[in-house]
Amino acid sequence: MARYRQQLPQLSDDIFITDGGLETTLVFHDGLELPHFAAFDVLRQPDGAQRMRAYFKRYIDLAKKHGVGIILESPTWRASADWGRLLGYSPRELAEANRKSIALLAEMRDALETRQSRIVISGCLGPRGDGYNPSELLSPREAEAYHAEQIETFSETEADMVCAITMTHADEAIGIVRAATRTGMPVAVSFTVETDGRLPTGHSIKEAIEITDAATDSAPVYYMINCAHPTHFQGALATSEPWVDRIYGIRANASTCSHAELDAADELDDGDPAALGEQYQELRKLLNSLNVLGGCCGTDHRHIAAICSACV
Repeated sequence: MARYRQQLPQLSDDIFITDGGLETTLVFHDGLELPHFAAFDVLRQPDGAQRMRAYFKRYIDLAKKHGVGIILESPTWRASADWGRLLGYSPRELAEANRKSIALLAEMRDALETRQSRIVISGCLGPRGDGYNPSELLSPREAEAYHAEQIETFSETEADMVCAITMTHADEAIGIVRAATRTGMPVAVSFTVETDGRLPTGHSIKEAIEITDAATDSAPVYYMINCAHPTHFQGALATSEPWVDRIYGIRANASTCSHAELDAADELDDGDPAALGEQYQELRKLLNSLNVLGGCCGTDHRHIAAICSACV
């Protein structure tokens, strides 16, 4: 059963970590090919489940070492209908891949969770289009219809919540929130920004949060920012306005490069883990609610360890 669906423990003041950049770790550290950056496709390989267990266990061990909780985000950022078709999955196979991803995390939770290091399972959703440069902006109705299938699949699993990661525009986030609300799934929304601290559509973080809250009766349990370096958005958060308290999570990139530069890069820029940890410490001073700390592109267990050392 989903242990925390009714009362998510990260809504307290307790610190929860996440993993780092799953896809960049698989590509640059493990040497795997990820068509369309689809990590869930690794589970089709004979040793895929073993690879995923080893990856997530490293972060669970970190959570235990520092006495914090951990949110395990399923490797399903690309496991929605359009991406599934590109990868050759039938609708039935895609639904099974989503279920299998959650089942693997549930198995790890059952074996490794402790009272001090609680494990929350999150069903990860990605944007319908490109996470860096959306070529098509969905209406809320289109987004709700598109993402409903994956969310409904998660609702039938042991996932405690769903999280929309790397959202490039508010309307797609609104549709996802509405679809999740219909199924009774708690939902978090994580926006991405460019080097100017604004979403690819030009909205500020403030505007994106306020637009989404206004259209959904503040249904998201919280908001996050991901796939950007702290230097890209820290200035936008230096305010005491109420919307800032809606931000519970940061999953930053290791690199200060822009999305376009990262997209064109042949080598991994893993930045400076210690410096990133210090930047998270500064972010915690700005954001009263910030207690979900993780990484995105270019980060790995070293960065999360540095963040723990700086913030716990």
